[in-house]
Amino acid sequence: MNGPEIHVEFDRELLLFVPQARPAGTLKTATDGASTLGHVVESLGVPLTEVGALLVDGREVPVSHVPQAGEEITVRKVAHPQQVPGAPLRFLLDVHLGTLARRLRLLGVDTAYEATDIGDPALASRSAAERRVMLSRDRGLLRRRELWAGAFVYSTRPEEQLAYVLDRFRPELRPWTRCTQCNGLLREATKEEVADQLKGGTHRTYDVFAQCTECGRAYWRGAHHEQLEAIVERAVALRAQLR
Repeated sequence: MNGPEIHVEFDRELLLFVPQARPAGTLKTATDGASTLGHVVESLGVPLTEVGALLVDGREVPVSHVPQAGEEITVRKVAHPQQVPGAPLRFLLDVHLGTLARRLRLLGVDTAYEATDIGDPALASRSAAERRVMLSRDRGLLRRRELWAGAFVYSTRPEEQLAYVLDRFRPELRPWTRCTQCNGLLREATKEEVADQLKGGTHRTYDVFAQCTECGRAYWRGAHHEQLEAIVERAVALRAQLR
């Protein structure tokens, strides 16, 4: 771009995407006089999924606004909790967020997950077809226009990732109701119904079981239950604080 120059200020959280604006959080950039403000912001590195209000000289404008020379632009981060059109709130996670996907499912949040890399176009199309919020650390994926909705997952640590999603979207939690393997709903099951999945010790020790209505996987309070229970308790407590 080699046209009118504008001055852009970013919220601190967005500086991850705009290293050239650090440390002050501001930069000057030229536009072509025809591109929208949304296009300009994305060209500077910020996916629009992460943008909240856009202000021009202190007044809010839509992403379709065409910047003019000398304008003072402020780019705000998305407000929390983020309101997503359409219900119920559902998610789609890419191949890099497997642990987060399992934890969301553990909490009863409808979470689709691609364990193999099917490519950005296919992920974006699935997000749109199923009206799922795309969670990813791939900035290019989050810029795709086909997305129903999306969000950048800032941390690489599963505990922090989960806390961020709970804070940003405030999903309803229904722990122990979804299969962590396939996202199907769980139902109560008898020992006889899941006997073919049980080893001798399990068969003798446990009496309470659940089974996935989709893939048939059996669940019981096994050796890792205390660790999983701790994850659930922390998440439920955090979600209660965010009300």
